[in-house]
Parts: sequence; C-alpha cells; structure tokens
Amino acid sequence: MAQQDEEAVISPTGWVAKQAHLYEESGGTKGAEIQGAPCLLLDYRGRRTGQWRRTVLIYGRDGDDYLIVASKGGADEHPLWYLNLVDNPDVRLRVGTEERFSAHAETLPAEEKARVWPGLVELFAPYADYQQKTDRDIPVVRLTRTQD
Repeated sequence: MAQQDEEAVISPTGWVAKQAHLYEESGGTKGAEIQGAPCLLLDYRGRRTGQWRRTVLIYGRDGDDYLIVASKGGADEHPLWYLNLVDNPDVRLRVGTEERFSAHAETLPAEEKARVWPGLVELFAPYADYQQKTDRDIPVVRLTRTQD
C-alpha cells in the first residue's frame, strides 16, 4: 500500500469535486450525505496512470465492512472508479470524521449481493430504479479495513 499522504486527484465531475472538497476541508463534518444517505470519500488508483483518484460515494454497512454500489445512475457501463477497483483493489477511505484508513475492495458474489441489496435500496431508494434502467448487473463492493 502506498503512503497515506500521497495526494489524490479529485473527480472532474463538478458536484462530486465540490462535495469532496467540502467533505475533506470540514474534516468530514460537512458534505457527508447525499439525499440523506451517508457518504464516504474513496481514494483509488487509476489502472492506467497509477495515480490516486478520489470520489464521493454513498455507503451502507455490513458488520464492520462498508458497502458501495457501482450504479452510475443506471448507465449501461460501469463507473470508472469501479473498473479501477477491479484492477487495484487496495484503497483508502474517509468516513465522516474518522481519519483516513486503508481498505481492500471486493465485488460481492450474486448470493451476497442478494442478501445486502434490500438494505442498500432502503438506504437509497433510487438504486432500485437504476437497476431497472439497465441490463447490467450493478455491482456491490465490500470495503474491508486493512492494517496500514
């Protein structure tokens, strides 16, 4: 795992960049929700550049682990951050006011996704609509804290 202080490039998407800056600058006290759902900052390595990148994502919990959904609003292609996680599953998280910590990303197999999906839809109802909009099976990713 790379140095925790290695700077990440924030998503070029306007609202994501604005929210990520607010989240980070406030120490996690502001910008930590999207439409009432909790969100985290995810730093991941670009699969082509090796550069750290940052995005803001809604999360759910499963025990001590965090769950994120690669929905891309129901688009027919996976979000770029997800493609990067598949190639480079070692990531960094910031959740609320916690310090950054390292985690390992793993796409859930179908039976595990089926178990956690109802709770994720309860957390953020648009996920159900997103899945209906696409033939793509929207991945759910487990983020498990690792030793730094």
